Amino acid sequence: MSTPANFKSDFLQTLQARGYVHQISHPDELDVAAAQTAEGGAPIAAYIGFDATATSFHVGNLVSIMLLRRLQQAGHKPIVVMGGGTTKVGDPSGKDATRQLLTHEQIQSNIDSLKTTFAKLLTFGDGPTDAIMVDNDEWLSKLGYIDFLRDYGVHFTINRMLTFDSVKLRLEREQPLTFIEFNYMLMQATDFLELSRRYGCTLQMGGSDQWGNILNGVELIRRVDQKPAFALTTPLITTASGAKMGKTASGAVWLNADRLSPYDYWQFWRNTEDADVGRFLKLFTDLPLDEIARLEALQGAEINDAKKVLANEATALLHGRAEAEKAAEAAHAAFVQGGVSADLPSIDVPAAALSPGIPLDTLALDAGLATSKSEARRLAQGGGLRVNDKAEPDATRLITAEDIGEGGVIKLAAGKKKIVLVRIV
Repeated sequence: MSTPANFKSDFLQTLQARGYVHQISHPDELDVAAAQTAEGGAPIAAYIGFDATATSFHVGNLVSIMLLRRLQQAGHKPIVVMGGGTTKVGDPSGKDATRQLLTHEQIQSNIDSLKTTFAKLLTFGDGPTDAIMVDNDEWLSKLGYIDFLRDYGVHFTINRMLTFDSVKLRLEREQPLTFIEFNYMLMQATDFLELSRRYGCTLQMGGSDQWGNILNGVELIRRVDQKPAFALTTPLITTASGAKMGKTASGAVWLNADRLSPYDYWQFWRNTEDADVGRFLKLFTDLPLDEIARLEALQGAEINDAKKVLANEATALLHGRAEAEKAAEAAHAAFVQGGVSADLPSIDVPAAALSPGIPLDTLALDAGLATSKSEARRLAQGGGLRVNDKAEPDATRLITAEDIGEGGVIKLAAGKKKIVLVRIV
């Protein structure tokens, strides 16, 4: 499963140059198949599966969605598989505990919400390289269990399944692994086989934690149908300091605007660690590699210019160029000019609540500037909690109508980067 140093196909060259490649099965064979497309051959159809466990993806899912975008940009066909069927079981990969099972209605509601993200990053249609979206519940729910075990179960050994990290780690930690979860990898392999038969899909992609599951599908297709099939996984994306991508002190960085505003999304990228700027520009923007190399080489305070480019480009891809520009202007107004902007995050507070007033720690908690009142108090004591740009050391101080400032709002800030406007209604 080694990766060649020099690929011939534009697709794999791009993935390698931008840092998407962790492992590839049959790399030479896949490279030849991908290169043939440029010579008039059929596009490669490849898929990634997404379980519908929430109403929005978070930024940790973005590398997989961008992988499908790179596939389409290289002239191949993306298949988005929504896990209406597999979500009913729950993927044990990377989990210490059994997932709560969702109802069919909850799963469908989540799928409807998740679809909106793909429409922003992929082109859907009926053309040879247009993306398509399918739901694996369409075939998984129709599998007769006995027939399923007879047709596919014979190709999997318990011995090998026990070696996969998704199973091994759970057992080592003495965390329960239910029989229904144990069957997840068989269902995922069946997805690949079904997509191969329906759409000529030859490649499954995903995160590195899915390597074992994807290989099951590769081997199933090669054994049962004697057809080519390939696996490609991306590395686990962590920050330079070792933190998991997409996790912040205030929670997940959601992709849906109703879960996280475009301004806060812009700020997430603006706050990227210096050492991550070049890598994230390659993974999460469409900027040319030579321009990324120029930005990556900036030193000292100039690296902030590269971070702004990253924030602008990443936000424009997901929310549109207009929202990215609004977020950049709001940040400039708040941090450089010290003013307020209508595009900053805000909360509404009834005018009546300002008499006798609201404790600052309560308001900071409501505004999402702190996760608890005790955190708000620590911020205040350290000089990190500000009211209308003035540090407020007393987190129990009552915020009243007298604090209403420019624009008829109260400007709250935690640290240098987090600002929320309190609008009086």
